[in-house]
Amino acid sequence: MKIAVNTRLLLPDKLEGIGWVAYETLKRITTAHPEHEFFFIFDRKWDDRFIFSDNITPLVARPQARHPFLYYIWFEWSVPRILKKINADVFLSPDAYLSLKTDVPSIPVFHDLNFEHYPKDLPVLERKYYRYFFPRYARKATRIVTVSEFSKKDIVSLYDIPPEKVSVVYNGANDDFKPVGDMLRADTRKKLSGGCPYFIFVGALHPRKNLARLFQAFDYFKEQHMTDIKLVVVGNKKYWTREIQEAYKAMKYSEEVIFSGRMTSEDLHLAVASAHAMTYVSYFEGFGIPIIEAYRCDIPVLTSNVTSMPEVAGDAAVLIDPFSVKSIAEGLEKVALDSELRMQMIEKGREQRKLFTWQNSAEQLWSVIENVLNVKQNR
Repeated sequence: MKIAVNTRLLLPDKLEGIGWVAYETLKRITTAHPEHEFFFIFDRKWDDRFIFSDNITPLVARPQARHPFLYYIWFEWSVPRILKKINADVFLSPDAYLSLKTDVPSIPVFHDLNFEHYPKDLPVLERKYYRYFFPRYARKATRIVTVSEFSKKDIVSLYDIPPEKVSVVYNGANDDFKPVGDMLRADTRKKLSGGCPYFIFVGALHPRKNLARLFQAFDYFKEQHMTDIKLVVVGNKKYWTREIQEAYKAMKYSEEVIFSGRMTSEDLHLAVASAHAMTYVSYFEGFGIPIIEAYRCDIPVLTSNVTSMPEVAGDAAVLIDPFSVKSIAEGLEKVALDSELRMQMIEKGREQRKLFTWQNSAEQLWSVIENVLNVKQNR
């Protein structure tokens, strides 16, 4: 069978959340199923590192789809042409975008519907595109995959989709995330924070990541406790808003915040494994991969008590109210200063992380693809 895949987010040295999900699952699926043909559709020249096996044919569809107008051209004109040309049996889209102009059975992976709940967090054109097209994608889809029970309920409720049409496939974490020894930890801290312990945040600097309140809470924590703990922020400033900027400028201890920008995979693994704790206090997430990455590194986690995060964190994290600076500050205090609690969290994290592996993700995603293929074949 011929399986076409939207791989426009497989970008060399620029993989982020959804790109990593695509990379980890597709690498396993394509190599495990040599009996099928896979057509990877890129929006620019591909990198050979993403051609995981001999049964993959890379194709380029123009233009590069990085703007709502270009999304429309790519998905409604370029992609349908390719699907028709190769006579695709199914179209898989790891970033949930579909084409409304094709009859090919389609499987989008919906990661979250944050744009429905917090539309003002996005630029106007992006917001309008998502809110117009994504309900239509949900109805168009043959089957929908999403990454948490929370997101499934959200899709079913907001888009009036039958629950049986939506399958939950949890994300995993890269195998390279693992604990490091004392010497490597000390060396990483020396390079990153002048040798000091640090809280770490990982993710795009987007409003829903709640950095403004995290800055305020960190400031309050530093005022209350004489400690050399710093805050390391990993990610690019694509959505660096005025609110985040003003919160940062108002900080008394702003010099204790270190912006690393985007890191290489190797540096990110070391940075997380050398942290004092992961601080992931978003107010909306469909999953939250950094929670699992921290668990794999034996690092305590502070995260939010809303949306998918309690589901992913289980009982291994300190949960806070992301809308309360006081609650976040109290959480920072717990994960920083309560050594007995830290050890309990690390032990529980070792158990919780067993639920989330990329091998499980790939097998479950393939099960959905196989089901759609079988239905088509038996018609």
